[in-house]
This record gives sequence, C-alpha cells and structure tokens, in this order.
Amino acid sequence: MPAFASQKHRRNVSLPMGFLMNFWISFSLALYFHMGEREEKCIIEDIPSDTLVVGNYKVQRWDLHTHDFLESAPGLGMFVTVTSPTGEILLSKLYGPQGTFTFTSYISGEHIICFQSNSTRFVVIAGSKLRTHLDIRVGEHFLDESAIQAKDKVNEVNVRLENLIEQIHHVTREQEYEREREEKFRKTSEETNSNILWWAIVQTLILISVGIWQIKSLRDFFISKKLV
Repeated sequence: MPAFASQKHRRNVSLPMGFLMNFWISFSLALYFHMGEREEKCIIEDIPSDTLVVGNYKVQRWDLHTHDFLESAPGLGMFVTVTSPTGEILLSKLYGPQGTFTFTSYISGEHIICFQSNSTRFVVIAGSKLRTHLDIRVGEHFLDESAIQAKDKVNEVNVRLENLIEQIHHVTREQEYEREREEKFRKTSEETNSNILWWAIVQTLILISVGIWQIKSLRDFFISKKLV
C-alpha cells in the first residue's frame, strides 16, 4: 500500500544491532482512502494499553482540470478525533492539510480514529473528492538523530539500546494484550458451548415431555372411545 512519507536510512552502529533496531523503529502500515469534503471517515485500531500512537496524514484534492489529485490541498483543514473503547475523547483537534497527531492509549481495546475535512470554501462548491494518505505507527519511539550524532560512540549505543528496550517492552505489552484477548475468546467460546449443551438438553426434555403427553392423550382417547 502506498505511503506518503518514508523514513531516512539510519547509520548503523553494528550490522546485527542496527538492522534489528531499524526493523523495530520503521515497521508500520500505511494506506489511503477517498472521502468527500466535510465528510467523516473513521477507522478502528486495536491498541494495547499504555501505548503511544503516532499518525501522519496528507490530504490531496481532486483537480477537475487535470483530472488528477493535486500534491497539496491549500485552504483545507482536517479535524481528527480519537475515541477510546469506553467512549472517552482522547484527541479532538483541527489540523492542516498535512500533519501529525499523537495520543496514548490508557486502556486496551478498539480505538476509533475519525477524520473530517473542514473546507474553507462555500458549501455550494465544496464537496470535491479528496484522497487521504494515512500512516499510523503503534508503539512508535523516535530517535533524535541530531542528539545522537552530537554524542560520542558509547552514548550513541546507549541511546539506541534504550530505544530498543522500549520497543521490546511495547512488544511485550502487545503479547500480553493478545493473551488477554485469547483468554476472553476462550471464555466466550466455553460459555457458548455450555449454552448450546444446555439448550440441547432442554430441547430433548421438551421433546420427551411432548411425546409422553401425546402418548397419554392417545391412550385416554382410546379408553374414552372404548377402543382398548
């Protein structure tokens, strides 16, 4: 999927360590979607608790003359709203046609991230198609390259190791969150299977009761008619 921004290559301290750190730092997923001006579009991100989320976006407006998307969308704003699984608003802010937003999740679960354009044009001419490029990084921790280069070799290694440790902690939190989800799914499956078993038992008892009642009714009918 296309992304509108790419990270610069970082100078490696050593080949294995640098490769591993760059892998953790640069891993992300990017996408783009179409929307109309002043139209709201939302995505859902399943995020562990105590996790930093960094989102980068860029909006392009459709040009009727060139029949293509322009590189920029002057005069266009983007209203970003982030809602937690409990319904609490974590972020609600108006940005420009290109920007970066950040928030930290305090509870695990599905977070809703909504985008709505805030066009400065008149309503009668607003409504053209927009293309929004979005790059969301979960558990992102940026390295200050300028600060690293200003320090000696030992401090550079220490800073990179600290960042790598933070990434490992983030992976650990994600694994714990996945275990929680797996445990929740297992309990739900067990409860569903138990309910199905009890429902089958109830159905069997009902069928047996109806059969006994029918047999008794037929027997009483034959007795009343003196057929037996």
